[in-house]
Amino acid sequence: MAENAGLMSGPFPSAPASELEALLSRVRLGDREAFAALYRQTRARLFGVVLRIQKDRALAEDILQDVYVNVWRAAASFDAARSQAMTWLVAIARNRAIDGLRRRAAEPPTTSATVQGSDGDEAAGELWDRMASQDEGPAEALARRDDTRLLARCMRALSTEQRQSIALAYFDGLSHGEIAAHMAQPLGTVKSWVRRGLAALQRCLGAAPA
Repeated sequence: MAENAGLMSGPFPSAPASELEALLSRVRLGDREAFAALYRQTRARLFGVVLRIQKDRALAEDILQDVYVNVWRAAASFDAARSQAMTWLVAIARNRAIDGLRRRAAEPPTTSATVQGSDGDEAAGELWDRMASQDEGPAEALARRDDTRLLARCMRALSTEQRQSIALAYFDGLSHGEIAAHMAQPLGTVKSWVRRGLAALQRCLGAAPA
């Protein structure tokens, strides 16, 4: 990711918020081209966010890949009425970077698996190929599970607030306090959304035929 060498030297160009929102809407439907476009338009900004927390460039690149895996998995939780697209993406990048810093503090160093193109740029298509492979593609692996469609249907039956708070907690790994800050809601309200949403999911999944 050679282009990232100068990321910290100046402001980041930003795509219009409406364009990013439209791309996320397509990503949540499994649109690979929209995901590639979202990656191209946001990677510099998100890499800068990660690099400010994780100073090791190779590790930061690995974390950035993890960020986009999470974006793919959690796109359905994005709510344009509550947060701008870039704000939502930055929150994911920041939390992945913090988690990665904590996790790697107790682990031996690993080698970056970043795929470099001829110009030093990591191609969005190559990133997608690794994400979509059987070994490294959580979203693709989950899509093969028989119960994924049932879970998706039960999630759609929840309120927008319940769905988003649960997705942020279990897909993005945010704490209740972080979710409250992200959604600009009281902590007690967020806890209630999560608790009631999980109860509704349990009822929905339990009522489904085996």
